Amino acid sequence: MAATADFKKSVENALAKPKLSEALHLFGDAYLIARENAFRGLDFDQLRTELAAIKDDVRERRKELLAQFIANAEAAGSKVFVAKDTREANDYVVNLAKQKNAGLIAKSKSMVSEEAHLNKALAAAGVRAAETDLGEWIVQLAGQRPSHLVMPAIHMFKEEVAELFSKEIGEPLEADIRTLVNAARKQLRKDYFAADIGLTGANFLVAETGGIGLVTNEGNARLCATLPKVHVVFAGIHKLVRNIEDAVKITRLLPRNATGQLLTSYVTWIRGAVPTPGNDKEQHIVLIDGGREALYESPVCRDALRCIQCGACANVCPVYQTVGGHVFGSIYISAIGIILTAFYEGLDKAKEITRACIGCRSCTAVCPANIDLEEIILHLRQQVTNEYGMGLVKNITFKAVMRNRALFHNMVKAASKLQKPVTQQKEGQPATRVIRHLPMHFMDKDLTQWRDLPAVAPRSFRDLFADIDQKIDQPRYRVGFFVGCGADFVYPEVGVSLVKVLNHLGVEVVFPNAQNCCGIPALYAGDTETGVELAKQNVKAFYEADVDYVLCVCPTCTMGVKRDFVERLVDDPIWSQRAVSLSEKTMDAAAFLENVLKASDLLTATSAARVTYHDSCHLKRGNDVWQEPRTLLQASGYQLEEMKNSDRCCGFGGTYSFLSHPQISRQIAGDKVESIMATGVKTVAMDCPGCMIMVGGSMGKADSTVRCAHTMELLAEAITGRQ
Repeated sequence: MAATADFKKSVENALAKPKLSEALHLFGDAYLIARENAFRGLDFDQLRTELAAIKDDVRERRKELLAQFIANAEAAGSKVFVAKDTREANDYVVNLAKQKNAGLIAKSKSMVSEEAHLNKALAAAGVRAAETDLGEWIVQLAGQRPSHLVMPAIHMFKEEVAELFSKEIGEPLEADIRTLVNAARKQLRKDYFAADIGLTGANFLVAETGGIGLVTNEGNARLCATLPKVHVVFAGIHKLVRNIEDAVKITRLLPRNATGQLLTSYVTWIRGAVPTPGNDKEQHIVLIDGGREALYESPVCRDALRCIQCGACANVCPVYQTVGGHVFGSIYISAIGIILTAFYEGLDKAKEITRACIGCRSCTAVCPANIDLEEIILHLRQQVTNEYGMGLVKNITFKAVMRNRALFHNMVKAASKLQKPVTQQKEGQPATRVIRHLPMHFMDKDLTQWRDLPAVAPRSFRDLFADIDQKIDQPRYRVGFFVGCGADFVYPEVGVSLVKVLNHLGVEVVFPNAQNCCGIPALYAGDTETGVELAKQNVKAFYEADVDYVLCVCPTCTMGVKRDFVERLVDDPIWSQRAVSLSEKTMDAAAFLENVLKASDLLTATSAARVTYHDSCHLKRGNDVWQEPRTLLQASGYQLEEMKNSDRCCGFGGTYSFLSHPQISRQIAGDKVESIMATGVKTVAMDCPGCMIMVGGSMGKADSTVRCAHTMELLAEAITGRQ
C-alpha cells in the first residue's frame, strides 16, 4: 500500500528542507567516527550480549524485581505509585501539585513525560512545566515535540534558536553557540530555585536498593532532583535493573553508543529524598505501565524493552537522516519508535511508519541491546497488513501471480516483449538495456525522472542455463544455485558469470527449475501467507536437488533462505526440518568462494582496473559478508578505491523505491551517487541485484559512463582476461 496523502505530504515537506537532511547527515557521519573511537579496545558484541542477558532476566523476573524495588524505595522514605497508563500517572502528578499549591514544576528531560503529554495535563490544571534540558527547552519554546531521543532539538539551527531565545528573554541575541548557552543557563537557573516541584525521569530503577540512576550531560536533572522540596521520578517500569552493578555496565554502553562519549558529564545516584535544610524533602516515584506489560508479553516484540534509549538507531538510519524525526516517528522516533508507537499508542498510529522503514538493518547493527529491530518491524508490518490491507497492486502480485510459478515466469517473459518500445541500449554498455522514460507522464517523476529502470532480459537465466556446458570431470563440490528474481529475469549475466567462476574452480552447478521467488517482497509487505507458500516451494525444490551447498548472488535471498524459511515453517515438523537443513548449507556466493574454496589463493591478478565497492545492507548486516568480495576482487587484480560510507543504504528496499516511498529512496540514492562520483572510478562493484537496479539506475542519470557490476561478473571477466 502506498503512503496516505497526509503522510506523503509530510515527507514532501521534509524533503523541501534540504538543510535539515544535510545537518542530520553531518551529525551521522561524525557520530560513526566518534562511536568507533569510543568502543576502541572493547568487544561491542560481547557487551551487548551481556546487556541483552541482563534485560532478559529483568523481563522474566519483572514482578519480583518491581516488588523488591518498591519495598526498598519505601524503606528509604520514597512514596511509590504504579500507574496502569499515562493518564493515571498524569493525574497523580497533577493532584500532588494541587496538594502542594505548586505553580511551577522544573522538569529535566523525560521521554515518558512526552509520551504522557504531561506538560499539557499540567497546563490544564494551571501548573507551569519548565523544561530545563537545553534541547527540551528549545523545543518547548518552539511549540514542537522532540525529534530525537537524546538530542530533542537536533532538527533546529542556531539562527532559529537565537530568534526563539531573543523573544523569550526580551533582548536580541547573536546566533553564537556560547552566547545562546549562557543565555539559557541564566534563564533556566531561575526556574530551579523558584520551582515547587522538580521532576526527573530515570535511566535506572535499582531493585536491590530502591534508588534511581540518572545519566545526563547538563546537570539539570541533578538540580531538579535536589533544589525543589518535592522530587517526582516519572519513569516506565521497563527501567528496572537488578542491582547497581548492572546499572554501571549499562552506563559503560549508553554514552558510547548514544553520542560517542566515553562517559557523560553527570552520573547521579539517588536513594530516597535528598536531605535538605529542615529535612522536609519528599520523593514520589511514579512508575508507568502504559503498554509495557503487553510488550513484555509479546513473544515476537518483547526484546524491544531491552532498549536503553541511546538513540543510535536514529543516528544511522537513512530514512531518519532524510526526513527527520517529526516524520519518522510519533513520540519515539526511528526503528525503536515504530515498535513503541504500536504498543504505547496503538497500531493505527504506527501503520505509516512501519512502512517507512526501508529494512537496511543499520539500526540492528548498532543496537547496544542486541534487538533485531528489523525483524520486529516486519512482524508489525504483517499486523498492519492484516488490519488495513496492502493495496490492490501488491495483493494481486503476491497472492495471484508470485505463488503460481508458471504464471509468474510467463508474465515476466511477456513483459520482456512489451517493454521494447520504451527500452534503449545504455551508452557505452551494449549489453545493458534500460528504460529511461515512461510514456505516462504522471508516473515519470517518481519512477524514471531521476533514474533509469533496468529492462527485463530477453532470456532469463533459467532459460540460459540449459545452454551452459559444464565440463568438469571430478567436481570438488556440487552446488545448487538459488538465483533470485533479479538475477534470473533482469541480470542473468550475473548467474552466467557465477557458473563460469565456479566451473573454473572445479565446482559443478545445479539449477532446480522448480525454484521460485524467495518471498521476501511479500514478507516485507506483510503478506506472510504468500511468504510461507513460496518458502515451501523453494525448500521442496532444493531438498530434491541433493547438493553440497546452496549459493545465492542476492543477499536478501540468502537471508530469506537462511532465516525466513526457517522461521515461517517452524510450526510444521516436516517442513521445519527440511528448512533448517537447507538453511545450514546456504551461503552467499562470495563467502563460499573465499571461505570454502579459498579462491583468493587460486585466482590470477589479470585485471588492473580501478573499482569501488558498495556494501549491500543485507550482505553486510544480514549475512556478515563484506571482506570476502573485496579480497576476491583484489586477488583478481582490481585496484579497490573505498568510497565514503560504503555500507550506507542505496535506497532500494524492493517495492519501497517504487510503490511505498520513491521520494525518500531518491534522496538516499543521491547520497550514494555522490559517494561513488567522489572516488573518480568508472566501475562500482556490488553483490546484490537490487542494489544494481538502484545504483545502476541512479548513476545512469548522473553519469552513464560509470558501470555498476556484480562481483561475480568482474571475477568472470578477470578469469577470461577481459580488461
